[in-house]
Amino acid sequence: MKKFAGIFILIAVIIAVVVFSKQHGTIGSGTATADLTTVTGYVGGEKLNLLKDPDVVSILRDKYKLDVRYDRRGSLEMARDKELSGKDYLWPSSQVALEVFKDVHGKPLESELLFNSPIVLYSWANVTDALVKQNIVSKSQNTYYVSDFPKLISLVNKGATWASIGLPDLYGKVAIYSTDPTQSNSGNMFAGLLANVVNGSSVVNEATLPGVLPTVKKFFDNQGFMETSSDVIFTQYLNKGVGDKPIIVGYESQLIEFSISNQSAFARRNNDVRMLYPKPTVWSSHPLIALTENGRKLIAAMQDPEIQRLSWENHGFRSATGATNDTSTLGVKGVPDNLQTIVPMPSARVMERIINALGG
Repeated sequence: MKKFAGIFILIAVIIAVVVFSKQHGTIGSGTATADLTTVTGYVGGEKLNLLKDPDVVSILRDKYKLDVRYDRRGSLEMARDKELSGKDYLWPSSQVALEVFKDVHGKPLESELLFNSPIVLYSWANVTDALVKQNIVSKSQNTYYVSDFPKLISLVNKGATWASIGLPDLYGKVAIYSTDPTQSNSGNMFAGLLANVVNGSSVVNEATLPGVLPTVKKFFDNQGFMETSSDVIFTQYLNKGVGDKPIIVGYESQLIEFSISNQSAFARRNNDVRMLYPKPTVWSSHPLIALTENGRKLIAAMQDPEIQRLSWENHGFRSATGATNDTSTLGVKGVPDNLQTIVPMPSARVMERIINALGG
């Protein structure tokens, strides 16, 4: 009995320690939970790995005393949500979402544009070489540009086959696969970019939209089923290869982040993967919207120079706060230091009309 009594006492001590730790701190962490401010909000899926980065988490906890909690949600979905009680911040992936938020909720307590990532096309060596021969893609200082974007759009909309541009091993018609623009930010951004390109690379407005909308709608109708997540379509592109996804729409940040988080897989694909920069392209911007004073604390923390450096070198987000983005630190070839041909996105009201026409 004495033996069992000793065991019971030991168990009781362990339980007491666990209860005390939960009330006064976190087991295994250097920062007591009681010393932290919990900040809760919605975030676009492409930033999840950034917020999970152990170095970023440590800076937020140790330097700024913030315990950042988040739920994944689409940019437009979070901006339109009328029930945001209990949320300290929203972190969508476009300034269009910020404008939608203002239309629904009015001016936020504070907002700050923290990161940018351009919309790019991902393709393969053989497809890119064929597009170079068609004078659609050009190469400058190891960077590939879609220098004749209207011609590429025309190939898709007129139903040209891969064989007709010198790729007989690829089945079917020329296609560019994007996410669903009514549900995913990358697809939404690409829809705005397409509308601008069809409009002579000028920002489409309510007066010019009727003239370009049929072309944009036909382009998306040609895709058939569309994924709802940029992460999913990028993973399919890498895993299924050129036969399934010859060209997709994505963010520049995706390949940079993949090169760090999946180094062995990246090494196997590096010689065959191609990142193509449309001329022009659009920025996918990442405004952090503060709903409370705690949200304001997060805005200040995310501007920390070390977090800005990690955001670029580990996750591919270009700083919007003036921090230097040194492309020589990356393992991805062909990432330009600067992008010169950027066109603004259409207004939130015009984008709303585009999305409605595409089935939203």
